[in-house]
Amino acid sequence: MRLTLKTLLTCGTAAATLSASAASATVELIYSDTVSDTDIRSQLLQTEFGDCLGDEFNFQAYHGATLFAQGTELTAMQRGNLDMANLAIFDFYNQVPATSVLGLPFLFRDYEHMRAVYNSDVLDDLWAQVEDATNIKFLSFPYIGARHLSYIGDHRYMTPEDLAGVRLRMPGGEGWQFVGQAMGASPVPVAFTEVYTALQTHAIDAQDNGFPATRSMHFDELLTHIALTNHLIAANEFTISMSKWNAMTGEQQERVQMCANQFEAALDQITLDQEATLQAEFEAQGIDVYVPDNAAFQAHVTEVYMNSPYSADWPDGLVDAIGAVGQ
Repeated sequence: MRLTLKTLLTCGTAAATLSASAASATVELIYSDTVSDTDIRSQLLQTEFGDCLGDEFNFQAYHGATLFAQGTELTAMQRGNLDMANLAIFDFYNQVPATSVLGLPFLFRDYEHMRAVYNSDVLDDLWAQVEDATNIKFLSFPYIGARHLSYIGDHRYMTPEDLAGVRLRMPGGEGWQFVGQAMGASPVPVAFTEVYTALQTHAIDAQDNGFPATRSMHFDELLTHIALTNHLIAANEFTISMSKWNAMTGEQQERVQMCANQFEAALDQITLDQEATLQAEFEAQGIDVYVPDNAAFQAHVTEVYMNSPYSADWPDGLVDAIGAVGQ
């Protein structure tokens, strides 16, 4: 068959159209969080989630708060400027006050209890309420470690009364700050990326990140004491904007969900492994690691929360339902 100029032009146009169509089929996912790109969480995010997605996706992760500052990710997702983020439950408080129940210190007994709650249907109504109000979808809830009081000082803090006047770094936001207040301290809002300098310059006395974050950010170089409070069994909310989610095909959604579950499982395991070894390493460095009067802390926190506006927002019976899981 003789190819005319018209035929060649038609074929070229068709090829260009197919090429453009193939390119547009690639799903771009822009992600932001505050941890550094050298943190094990960032590495697992890439290998267990990003690489898992395959060629149909273009996953671009930005770390160290280089794209969006801590606490601004949720708004960025709602405005269409960001697709995904690993959020904290306190990020949702201003829009869905009921979520503050999951920020209650000592709500979870341990990792096993936390994971059992998240794997149950106890929180289904709350998640549905949050997704409807914020247009954000929850994919998984990766464990990032139990939070403990760690500080620079010359004595042990055994009870909430001992924390009077102690400048405890907490992330910005009303919910986070209230945790520090309920523990008995004087909370100070400091971005995660600025905690080391704040400790070094004595702008703060204490911080409460778990063992993995304390090591990855080198806070242990400065600390003298770690009180094993386990006051928050911390899991992040691995999320995607609903607009991005709804723009994907069913198969693409299944792939994203599968990889999110894989990321959760991998981060859970590495966090548990680190928690099992880091305490001994911190002690070998000369840090005083001890168990305070956690019953006193729990009683104090519970009283403060129950007498605050926060508890008025909690769904009826949810605290008891959470406590009953696994019993």
